[in-house]
Amino acid sequence: MKKIYLDNAATTPLRSEVIQTMIDVLQNDFGNPSSTHSFGRSAKSIIETSRKTIAKYLNCSAQEIIFTSSATEGTNWILREMIKNNGIKKIITSKIEHHATLYTVLNLQKEFGIEVEYISVLPNGNLDLFDFERKLDDKIPTLVTLMHVNNEIGTQLNLDTITAICQKYKAVFHCDTVQSIGKVAIDLQKTPIDFVVASAHKFHGPKGIGFTFIRKNTAIQPMLFGGEQEKGLRAGTEAVHQIAGLAKAFEIANEQLIEETKYITELKSYCITKLHANFDGIIVNGENTFYNILNVLLPFSEEKTALILFNLDMKGIAVSRGSACQSGSVKPSHVLAEFLSSDEINKPSLRISFSHYNTNEEIDVLIESLKTI
Repeated sequence: MKKIYLDNAATTPLRSEVIQTMIDVLQNDFGNPSSTHSFGRSAKSIIETSRKTIAKYLNCSAQEIIFTSSATEGTNWILREMIKNNGIKKIITSKIEHHATLYTVLNLQKEFGIEVEYISVLPNGNLDLFDFERKLDDKIPTLVTLMHVNNEIGTQLNLDTITAICQKYKAVFHCDTVQSIGKVAIDLQKTPIDFVVASAHKFHGPKGIGFTFIRKNTAIQPMLFGGEQEKGLRAGTEAVHQIAGLAKAFEIANEQLIEETKYITELKSYCITKLHANFDGIIVNGENTFYNILNVLLPFSEEKTALILFNLDMKGIAVSRGSACQSGSVKPSHVLAEFLSSDEINKPSLRISFSHYNTNEEIDVLIESLKTI
């Protein structure tokens, strides 16, 4: 049975070039990057070259890139640091953020008693930017934390608009770019976001490695204390092969961005067309969604909700009901619950997410499999 992977918003398969890069480093550059001998210097060089590669494509300084284990780690670090040591008294976010943000905010609210406000979600799944601006006050030190592309429905923010509003009210802007970075060009000189977090496994790199962008001249305390790794901000011997794999994946993603964006956009369009042609009453959840994420409300009865993923999995097809961290849950999606009706939320919704490895033929198999349920 040929397996079909259509859950690329959860994670992506590694590119062969990334695997080879990591193998080469594991075999030949095993030195500790903090050692002063040639083995250590070679490993250190790989880390710093990787940092420069990422910075080049984001149009920022290499010194502004800090390697982390994941975007979740980066989000926890930055949000806590801003509240604990940088005088932030209020956080503005939304209830459709990733749980890495939502749970961190809730814990900080409980621990420090800060004010938290949630931006209203419109019926089309987008944030109400008029409501966002109403919640800002330049007299209250405020942190805004919003994701660029929603991981469940693919709705997207205009980063230039958000940064302009934040600057108008002197708010600090932390952006979760996990679903977008490596899939769209981001220029951090043109769009002055204060903090950006990313994970390599979302753009065909390895799991367990990510990075945080911290704009220069930002006062920030170390996440971990110990050695002087990562500019003294994150102690611990670096995973050189992971960092090299991240940088290689990011480089290829950016070099092939135009070609792969066009291909995946056409693939998503083909999938939508086939769904509408075969099922009456299909609804796409969210409006103006990102080109590789498709969340659809299926015109099936409620009792089939739990069976759909199981049946597709038995046929070798991987999709999801929502974010990967919630895939084992029977609870309705917290994202969909913000804008779907009570009747709609109980019906089955599927998240289908694409990469350049997918084909029209795989979409055809998905459609035929859904028709048998």
